Amino acid sequence: MPPPAASPAHDRRLVGWLSLAQLVSWGTLFYTFALLLGPVESELGLSRAESSLAFSLALLAEGLCAFIVGRWIDRGHERAVMTGGSLLAAGALLLHGAVHAPWSFYAAWIAIGVAMSATLYTPVFAVVTRRFPDDFRRAIITLTFLGGLASTVFIPLTAWLISHLGWRHALWVLAALNLLVCAPMHAVLLRGAPGPVAAGPHSSSPSSLLRSAPYLLIGVFSIGMLAITAALPPHMISLLRESGLPQAWVITIPASIGVLQVAGRLLLFFFEHRFDLHVANRVIPWLIPLGLAALLAGASHPVAALFFVLMYGLGNGMLTIVKGTAIAQYVNREHVASLNGAMGPPLAVARALSPLMLGVLWTPAAGYRWGVAVMLVGGIVAALALWGAQRRSLL
Repeated sequence: MPPPAASPAHDRRLVGWLSLAQLVSWGTLFYTFALLLGPVESELGLSRAESSLAFSLALLAEGLCAFIVGRWIDRGHERAVMTGGSLLAAGALLLHGAVHAPWSFYAAWIAIGVAMSATLYTPVFAVVTRRFPDDFRRAIITLTFLGGLASTVFIPLTAWLISHLGWRHALWVLAALNLLVCAPMHAVLLRGAPGPVAAGPHSSSPSSLLRSAPYLLIGVFSIGMLAITAALPPHMISLLRESGLPQAWVITIPASIGVLQVAGRLLLFFFEHRFDLHVANRVIPWLIPLGLAALLAGASHPVAALFFVLMYGLGNGMLTIVKGTAIAQYVNREHVASLNGAMGPPLAVARALSPLMLGVLWTPAAGYRWGVAVMLVGGIVAALALWGAQRRSLL
């Protein structure tokens, strides 16, 4: 069945306000953990491994809830899902501010993970895809602008709140932002959601689409690329330092990646109408392997390091768009939320295990060379998988 009739252009006002909600949701839920590690460990007497477990539990909860959240959105319940997610986020952050034992700390982060599954990119991408089936890609690019700046805004803001109010009261402020900004915004903006698409004689069920070649290939692509982009950040400083680069380069290179990610999205927004978007989707994933190849060939040389950060930063920024739109472009738009949600558990496992595996591949003699080589091969396989999904597209 063809997608329901829609305006050729997305509602810029709606998408703009949803972008603001993404800024707050990402900033308060995802980027606060690193700033809370020190004070929480000190007060609760946790080791670094024990405290880090909380964030892994959050990511696991997010992944496990992704499919059911997607099904609810596909059934027309996007307003309830995202409003409820913001209310849960507020409650979980308040709970976090009251923890006095490890079990309550873990419970708070499991609740935060459930809230993330209902408020971050995956659900909101599905919302705009269902509402604007003829212009969802532009809407998704717009959504990522403010979302990409969440760390820039909320890391210094949260650090300031912790230093002036203490970590417990800082969490009260973050909870209030979800309660007073995100929840009302979702409740007001997401009225009149499209209902579920009636099954027709030629429509496919989500279960059959889950077994289709394009979907499975996009799964390989998404998991492979996420494993790389999740593994590198926690090891980036050590990797560059061990390569022999001057300390100034070691700090500057990771710091510039966020800016380059936003720059990559701006390039897509302003210039993608000048070329075929399917060609862009084929080219963009290769930026990550190109950057890794430069890192493997000569990480100690500033030119190679600059090429790596340019390719990785631009590629990672644009990959968010490619991953967020691939299923709608090559598999199905009627069940996009359910199909994206079904990838939640394997993506959560990849995101949780890949930093550990990169650490396991490190050796005193070779450093990170084996790990970078494995990521390079994985990036090539992932890029080829997306190319295969395009060739076997169901749309």
